[in-house]
Amino acid sequence: MPQEVLTEAAAEMLDWHGSGMSVMEMSHRGKEFISIYEQTQADLRELLAVPDHFKILFMQGGGLAENAIVPLNLARAGTIDFVLTGSWSQKSHNEARKYATVKVAASSEADGFTTLPNPATWQLSQDASYLHICSNETIHGVEYQELPDLKALGSDAPLVVDFSSQVASRPVDWSRIGLAFGGAQKNLGPAGLTLVVVREDLLGQALPVCPSAFNYKMVADNQSMYNTPPTYAIYIAGLVFQWLKRQGGIAAMETRNKAKAELLYHAIDNSQLYLNKVARSCRSRMNVPFFLRNESLNDAFLSGAREHGLLQLKGHKSVGGMRASIYNALPLEGVQALVDYMRKFEQTRA
Repeated sequence: MPQEVLTEAAAEMLDWHGSGMSVMEMSHRGKEFISIYEQTQADLRELLAVPDHFKILFMQGGGLAENAIVPLNLARAGTIDFVLTGSWSQKSHNEARKYATVKVAASSEADGFTTLPNPATWQLSQDASYLHICSNETIHGVEYQELPDLKALGSDAPLVVDFSSQVASRPVDWSRIGLAFGGAQKNLGPAGLTLVVVREDLLGQALPVCPSAFNYKMVADNQSMYNTPPTYAIYIAGLVFQWLKRQGGIAAMETRNKAKAELLYHAIDNSQLYLNKVARSCRSRMNVPFFLRNESLNDAFLSGAREHGLLQLKGHKSVGGMRASIYNALPLEGVQALVDYMRKFEQTRA
């Protein structure tokens, strides 16, 4: 979270804009919160350049819940295609199997999820309800630098994108997307808020068993207030959107994110101790996994990092090693501090 946002939220904790209430105390249907909601949605539409024929939904349950909610809304044709590129697309695939016939159009599992399958090789179903991808895999550190163009591949299926860990880090090509979803807790705000951006023509197709609170048309028709929304998380996200606008918007954030990622990857690639296994063409700007060639040094590396104020660098238990998550709110100085420590650590172990 940007420090400016936390400071602003702290100042408004007991009294939002002279209302005499904390945002936590507001009715979601009261004029005070409605004004927060409307401004937050307008700022998000502007930041992400969301076209008018897409609905923006504020929901709950995180990206993990959307793995069920998306097929409950879009799987009327009965078949879903998946491109498997890491742990999160695998989770989405496994969950969707409960609601539809699931086919793997392509997978990079044989490469240890260190590459992205070439779209020209994807085996697309003719009758798929949609094709699902995860645009950035946080655990394996692979990221689509460009979204696939399904029409160019001969498919009319909508593209569904889990952009939980990529949203707001770079521009979005909405002409290639039918639906995008993501938990807010990477770049947009605190845990508890889930963003769904869905093309209007995909509404109204929910399976009969879909709960009303998860039916996208029901949510859209009720301006995300069919059930009580996560009001405080929406408020904090709104402050983040205003912060993003002050930084120069998504284009400026992309420039910063490129600089941060290039700095860290350069340090890894020019080291004799550290190693990144991901193909350069699909390296993530948000999540940089790396390994110490001598893994007996892992504990010493992490202990020293903590002493330098560098936290949460241990890689996911499923892959091991280290992982640096360098989301929007982390400044370039934070990456530079990590690089300085990595170089000093290597020098002392040479």
